[in-house]
Amino acid sequence: TMKTQGGAKNEANNSVQVKTEEKSAEKIDFSKVEIEPLFKDDVDFETFSKSDFRAVKVKECTAVPKSKKLLQFTLDDGTGEDRTILSGIHEYYEPEELVGKTCIAITNLPPRKMMGIDSCGMLISAVHNEEGEEKLHLLMVDEHIPAGAKLY
Repeated sequence: TMKTQGGAKNEANNSVQVKTEEKSAEKIDFSKVEIEPLFKDDVDFETFSKSDFRAVKVKECTAVPKSKKLLQFTLDDGTGEDRTILSGIHEYYEPEELVGKTCIAITNLPPRKMMGIDSCGMLISAVHNEEGEEKLHLLMVDEHIPAGAKLY
């Protein structure tokens, strides 16, 4: 029997769906994870609300020459002008795997020179220790969130 193209697509989609379900059903063992203690000092809402958290789209990402740690990001922050942020995460990510991702950044920090380049903000990452080794995960969100979307 012959299958229509739609039938073949449905079969392929079902296969992808099964693989996705298998992947999401995978259990992660967090028993060896060490988390830094929470801050004991409270921050009043007014102080917290001064931080401008925004969704940013990675347009370009390159390794900073003469640095083992730094990646230079060219970001779309929704303003129409590119934003440059440097982040010391090269140990955890290769630049090409981050292009096109949607991340979270604090955009109202004063520029900070790193290796002679102004870094205009900070990308947000989750960090923990596991069996004495630091682990870092850059916070990435759904690609449907537009550049410049404010986080509350």
